[in-house]
Amino acid sequence: MNVYLEKLERIEFIVTMCCTGKCRHCSEGDHSAYHGHIDGAAAAEAVTEVCRHYNIKSLMTFGGEPLLFPGTVCAIHSAAAKAGIGCREIITNGYFTKDKARIAEVAHMLAESGVNRILLSVDAFHQETIPAEPVELFAERARAEGLPIELSPAWLGGRDADNPYNAETRRLLERFSEKGFGIADGNVIFPKGNALKYLSDYTESFADIADPYEEDPRQLHSLCFSADGSVLKGNIYDNDIIDIIRDYRP
Repeated sequence: MNVYLEKLERIEFIVTMCCTGKCRHCSEGDHSAYHGHIDGAAAAEAVTEVCRHYNIKSLMTFGGEPLLFPGTVCAIHSAAAKAGIGCREIITNGYFTKDKARIAEVAHMLAESGVNRILLSVDAFHQETIPAEPVELFAERARAEGLPIELSPAWLGGRDADNPYNAETRRLLERFSEKGFGIADGNVIFPKGNALKYLSDYTESFADIADPYEEDPRQLHSLCFSADGSVLKGNIYDNDIIDIIRDYRP
């Protein structure tokens, strides 16, 4: 359909840029000015249409904090499950409410929608402003719903780097792992946004770290939708996703 997307195999959605955390490592900087989220029905329709033309193997929802809008997240994952996408992931900090009943309800919604992997952001940076208790409760409720859940920490300078942030991250991971939660590789902090502003004392930790979100625009493997509906220089609120794909030029 388009030579620049011949290898397309993944879809990603930034559900919202609103966030419950104020993390000093966040590549997006201060989230206080953001509001709103992508329209769930429009996003789900885009998933369905793309899968009619491409063999999409994985889909991920993230933010911001995507579970501030669980209905939208579930609409996207339900469409992904119906379209036959095998890997259906969400990255969340696990903190979207303190209400125990709502936490249980959202965990059930995710299971019903077809999410089959949860990556839970737990580390020194997230827990600096996000309380651990509701995050633990969400993790437990998600596991009770049969959802595979793994901790996904952010590392400063790499997993083996010796600094106070990584030391605290290891302590938090141990707290969660004692409850039986596995630990994924996580990611290494990229020098952008808040990381440059608040972690300047660790600039040596950023040496030779590549931007994990940068992809060759002439050979795209992932289709990433922003919270405002924009994708590939177009917008699904204005045009059909297939037309946007056909018209895309780097």
